[in-house]
Amino acid sequence: MGIPVACEVDIYGALSEYIGTCVTGASVTLLDINNSVPADMYNESIKGKFDYRHNETFMGFHCGNTPMCRLTKGTMKYQLIMKRGLEPDGEPDITRGTLEGDIAPGEITFYRLQGNADSVLQSYIAQGEILPVATQSFGGIGVFAIPEMNRFYRHVLIEDGYPHHGAVAFGHAGKALYEVFKYLGIGKISFNQPKGCYYKSENPFA
Repeated sequence: MGIPVACEVDIYGALSEYIGTCVTGASVTLLDINNSVPADMYNESIKGKFDYRHNETFMGFHCGNTPMCRLTKGTMKYQLIMKRGLEPDGEPDITRGTLEGDIAPGEITFYRLQGNADSVLQSYIAQGEILPVATQSFGGIGVFAIPEMNRFYRHVLIEDGYPHHGAVAFGHAGKALYEVFKYLGIGKISFNQPKGCYYKSENPFA
């Protein structure tokens, strides 16, 4: 219905999603970015087939807030992690209601608007893609690939104190999002620096 849904009381995440919906005119999602692609999956399904290093890939995941239209074959299930803690010995009841399935492959823009510890707005934008690789997992999940993701993660997401949730727009919307953040007066708009272009804190001799 075009209503952004963000988990875990994520107000900036919901706002980021709303901006992405306005920019693209289409549904978006919000995902965790702290899940690694297993080495055996990378070696079997990605290495030599796609031009990405292992540390440029990651699992974008959440319990089931990605719209059905963005899943390859979505089904309504129950929240597995919550069931383990709240309903370990019975049929799922209160944990019902998550959309599960692999997210459809294609171009994406990973981005976020966020207030930092000093209450100053900042943002990041990174374009990449979801690979056509089966995740073999649960929830709304996809195998993401972003050029130089390992450096971007270290020098932007961690160093600038971003939460582990990132908004996902489907398609490359970086140009429009960058202009929106400029219009909002965001002084720091980070992006994934290409190889040979260093972040301010990056050691050029490493």
